[in-house]
Amino acid sequence: MKIPFSPPDISEQDIANVVDALRSGWITTGPKTKQLEKDLSAYCGTAHTACLNSATAALELSLRVLGIGPGDEVITSAYTYTASCSVICHVGATPVLIDVDEGSYHMSAANLEKAITPKTKAVIPVDIGGVPADYDAIFSVLEGKKDLFTPASDLQKAIGRVAVVADAAHSVGATYKGRQIGSVADFTCFSFHAVKNLTTAEGGSATWLDFPGIDGEEIYRQFMLLSLHGQTKDALSKTKLGAWEYDIVSPAYKCNMTDILAGLGQSQLERYPQLLAERRSVVARYDAAFAGKLEIMPHYTGEYQSSGHLYLTRIPGYSLEKRNALIERIAEKGVATNVHYKPLPLLSAYKNLGFDIADYPNAYAQFINEMTLPLYSTLTDEQVEYVIAAVLQSLEEDV
Repeated sequence: MKIPFSPPDISEQDIANVVDALRSGWITTGPKTKQLEKDLSAYCGTAHTACLNSATAALELSLRVLGIGPGDEVITSAYTYTASCSVICHVGATPVLIDVDEGSYHMSAANLEKAITPKTKAVIPVDIGGVPADYDAIFSVLEGKKDLFTPASDLQKAIGRVAVVADAAHSVGATYKGRQIGSVADFTCFSFHAVKNLTTAEGGSATWLDFPGIDGEEIYRQFMLLSLHGQTKDALSKTKLGAWEYDIVSPAYKCNMTDILAGLGQSQLERYPQLLAERRSVVARYDAAFAGKLEIMPHYTGEYQSSGHLYLTRIPGYSLEKRNALIERIAEKGVATNVHYKPLPLLSAYKNLGFDIADYPNAYAQFINEMTLPLYSTLTDEQVEYVIAAVLQSLEEDV
């Protein structure tokens, strides 16, 4: 049996909705994209959502809307994918990486507190595997450091402290203390990449809270301008009679979502409660099978409910080399596994910026024996049992 790591769950309903977009004549940003924005806002409990071509674009544009740039510092976790940090570099700000807590994949609130300076304008927490960061702890730290914060824009002034821009690429559908992810952080950025729970093939979105004295519709307009060359009218607006006239207000970017992608996203969002339930069922079976064998990141607790995106485990007592050999043995049995993540200071781009993995011992300790198992909504009962057997047999071969 061959078990891939993370194939998409595409139904006939999904295909029909994409075909509908193709037949409609609107294949770029149009009515389906605008409707998906409304649907996502309703799902998250927010007033506005901007659909874009990736979560990376959503993160970068959030920083730009906040007015963050050269001379500013933005803090994120050393234990994440590059997109959480590369966007800081894109806007010309200085990235500040902090270690995770011991035994955790998530940003350390204690290390966050130490890292804040008068230059800090935003923090990017990461919801690893669909499990939310500890937002209450993060907000508590930022409230306690308000005296260091000097706003540089009207939006920063309205927020009144360092902004929280959540990298929620993994966590659409998750909840934190009863609140839907999307309505917790100041700005929340989702991914709809091909391997994500809810996919548009490529795509992402940003959503945000209401801020005192700030027009949320104006924030949305800024996202639209930034995502479409700084052009004051998109293709849909220009279809109105005599409405060809437009202006370019800044030499901006091109990262809009198309209606083909949004058509898939609409259908996926309609199906999403069932997709989440299927993932939760797989997690429950894995948890039961691997208890006492693997160290498992909890997905469902009294404080949060995960989206069940990634099943991260650690193999007690394993070195990096032994972990890699185990992954190879499991692969020989036909099961694809993965590692999430290689801490950023291990990567050339961040080494070249001066980061040293020796300064992030907890992140390194999490990485060296981490192994991620297949987790997706199309896994059959037979396939789940096969994965469990392959992993347990491979572990026994090491004894």
